[in-house]
Order: sequence, then C-alpha cells, then structure tokens
Amino acid sequence: MIFPKNDLDLVLVPGGLVIMFAYHLFFLCRYRYAPETTVMGIENADRRAWIDGISEVKLGDRNFAANVIASSVTAATSLASVSLALSSLLGAWIANSTADNMFRRLRGFGGTDPSTAAVKYMSLLACFILAFAFFLRSARHFIHANYLITTQDDSAGSEAVKENAKVVIARGGEFWSLGLRAICSALALLLWFFGPVAMFVSSAILVMILYHHDFRSIPLARTRRLKTGSGGVQ
Repeated sequence: MIFPKNDLDLVLVPGGLVIMFAYHLFFLCRYRYAPETTVMGIENADRRAWIDGISEVKLGDRNFAANVIASSVTAATSLASVSLALSSLLGAWIANSTADNMFRRLRGFGGTDPSTAAVKYMSLLACFILAFAFFLRSARHFIHANYLITTQDDSAGSEAVKENAKVVIARGGEFWSLGLRAICSALALLLWFFGPVAMFVSSAILVMILYHHDFRSIPLARTRRLKTGSGGVQ
C-alpha cells in the first residue's frame, strides 16, 4: 500500500471534508449569484409570493397564515429536540467504555488510538450541537415572521413590515437547510467509526445526492403572484 493503514485517516478523512466543503462553497456562490437555479432560491421566491398574497388579506383573516408558520415552527423544534437527544445519547455512549470496544471490532482501515477516537466523537457531537442551534434559530425566525404577518395593516409602514417579513422567513428557511446539512454531515462522520474509506465514500455519495437535491438544470419562471378574493388567498 502507498500509505500505512493507520495513516489513511490523515489522507481520506481530510479529503472527504474538502469534498463537502468545496461543494457547499460552490452551492453558496450559486445561491448568492444565481438563486433561480437552486432549490433554495426557488423556495424563497415562493415564500415572497406567499407573503405578497397574505399582505392583501384582511388582518382578521390571516389565521391560516399563522397556522402555516406554526407548522414550520413545530417541525424546526422537533428536529432541534431530535438533535439534542442524539447529542445526549452520544455523550452517554462516549461515557460507556464498551462503545469503543465495539467500534474496534467493526473497524476497517484506519487508526484506533484514543486520540483519533476522541476526534471522531467530538466531530460527531459538534455536528449534532450545530444542528440543534440551527433548528432553534430557524424556529426563532419563523416565530418572528408570524408576528410580522399578523400585525401588518394599511399604515404607511406596512410595506416595510412586509419586506422585513420576507427577509425573516427566508432566513428561517436558510437556517432550516443548515440544520439538515449538519445532520447529513454527521451521518458521514458516523461512518468514520467504520474506517476512513467508508467516510470518504459516504462524503462523495452525499455530495452527489445534495447536488441533485440543490440544483435545477432549467431555471423556473418567476412565481406568479397569488390572487386574493373575499375568501382569502386563492
């Protein structure tokens, strides 16, 4: 072999991390400069059209909009709870001396010294904690958007409030996506316990899956504005 088995962690693991980092940097540039070619950009356009439609509904008829936001808050808090539970479970797993012995029996190529195992545990724990923080931040933005949507009126500042609501709800969606990506990264790091080869391969597969999920080869047309009637948004 070109590298000793114990040194594969030094080559394949950074390689997998570089692949994921390079992909997300590429996605960030596309999302920033050509959002209409990304799924997140299309979702933001849909949200802006939704806010425009909601703003034309009377204040007393916006309960359905609050319910839509509430469902997003519930989903974000649920995933935050799952991330926190996984973090706690991982902490208990680390404290259990038999856990490391099990991974030693299941390991592939790669180092098994205590320092390498500690890096694996801490990396996985960091991903779950980041996911927890991102989902909480997402819920915070959705709650803020709920307040903005249900307090708009026909005053002179209503247009500024509407634009602020668009920004806030888009931020909520962005933090939601960050939380999901942190969990996806945790899955790749979890496979590191079975060897650096498994981690590298899973990172490459994860990037391919995310690419097909994040991009559209043909940009969608601008979302049409929602029509409103006496019964609300149509």
